[in-house]
Amino acid sequence: MAIDLERENDPEILRQAVALLEAENRRLTARVTELTRALLAAQGNDRVALQIEIEALQAELEKKNRMLFGQSSERRGSDAEPKERAPQRGHGPREQRELRLVVETHALDAADRTCSTCNGTLEEMGDLSEESEEIDVLAREFVLMKHVRKKYRCRCGACVETAPMPPRLVPGGRYSLAFAIAVAISKYADHLPLERQVKIMKREGLVVDSQTLYDQIEALARVLWPAYDRLGAELLDEPVLFVDETPWPLLGKDVASARWHAWTMACPKGAYYEIHDTRGLEAGKSLLAGFKGIAVTDGYGVYDGLEKRMLSLRVAQCWAHIRRKFVDCESAFPKETEQILALIRELYAIDDRAPPGPGGDAVRQHLRTTESRCVLARIQAWCVGAQCTPGSRLAKAIEYMSNRWSRATLFLEHPDVPLDNNGAERALRGVVLGRKNHYGSRSRRGTEVAALFYSLIESAKLAAIEPADFLRHAAESALAGAEPLLPHEIARLSPDVEQRFRKP
Repeated sequence: MAIDLERENDPEILRQAVALLEAENRRLTARVTELTRALLAAQGNDRVALQIEIEALQAELEKKNRMLFGQSSERRGSDAEPKERAPQRGHGPREQRELRLVVETHALDAADRTCSTCNGTLEEMGDLSEESEEIDVLAREFVLMKHVRKKYRCRCGACVETAPMPPRLVPGGRYSLAFAIAVAISKYADHLPLERQVKIMKREGLVVDSQTLYDQIEALARVLWPAYDRLGAELLDEPVLFVDETPWPLLGKDVASARWHAWTMACPKGAYYEIHDTRGLEAGKSLLAGFKGIAVTDGYGVYDGLEKRMLSLRVAQCWAHIRRKFVDCESAFPKETEQILALIRELYAIDDRAPPGPGGDAVRQHLRTTESRCVLARIQAWCVGAQCTPGSRLAKAIEYMSNRWSRATLFLEHPDVPLDNNGAERALRGVVLGRKNHYGSRSRRGTEVAALFYSLIESAKLAAIEPADFLRHAAESALAGAEPLLPHEIARLSPDVEQRFRKP
């Protein structure tokens, strides 16, 4: 069974994996040396075949080294001009504006109010005192809340009324709405599996099992479902969306059925997720049904198929994925990739000069028309003049870009289309972290519940809204029969109202 280093936490397994990787690196290095000697003596087609095999081995060797040493292809010092760092200010105390201030006054005991010189009584010195601050923690406490509902009657004896209860998540249920929200936030925002929450709660005095916890978040999901559906509909009305997908296993199934995927569409307004048992066309059509705009995606072929079948959909190619193809063959072709990576950096540098968001569309359109178009022409000229062995990784990177050129240049016509779909990858970070911690879902219904909570929580984070406060607002509104506001709608409210959702 293959070891997933990204998900593995066992130190002994990781130590064994490192030893195996080091042995594999030695084998690959020896093979590259052997082939290089053979290349010097080879001619004709044999020479070409050896060159391709050497490049493939070098790429594999570089990949193993990244696994060993954690080098990221996305963060390279040569990709950006060095920025002047702010002077280091040390490790002094940070201003904690969001913390509630609790004042505790300390007084001398009566027995200590005696002068050490004359045995007289010490008296308070008016308002004089010494003050200091420290960060403290007030522990979470589970309580058994008893609700006492008073009864009222009229003297005529014909009318009896009982004080109403606050809306309950489950009629007659034993756990409160606040409890269900706390469990959901711990699982889908802080990525704590339910079994781990059970152990934490037991230390805090509450005895409960993981099935009970799941029952609470499942009940909360039923209440929040209209908000989830409306969020998806709102995003489909946007002109531009980031679209991406990532594995989301279904536990307890065989290998084939466990290959589920979490699909996302995202934009500054929010993020919406669906989890499907396929990575194929049907899942993409389900996610984007009714969308009439531009989807910024990677080079996955399903998006090309969706564009052919959905006449209202256009696909823009992500430049970050084009760049990665050239980064992957950088060790074998350092000189050639240096040129193309510099040109791609120019595209990003030009866009960076425009103000972000819709307010910068006019400036961005002008820059793209006058400058980005010229850089694209230079990229095309580089592709035509590039010297590389047919079938090599560099040749495949050039082919990847050339085959998707019309989609890669679509941003020239639309100033609101970004250069890459990194927004979708950022939106999937919470899903990936959750997958690492609780390894997916146990049932189809579990995938639906996960998709709902990730959608609402990640959308709240995008709007700078506290996720727990948003879930409370949405659930209370739904239980009262009202339509809850979505996070981006709350962000447009007056500052006084909005502030309620930004408290720590």
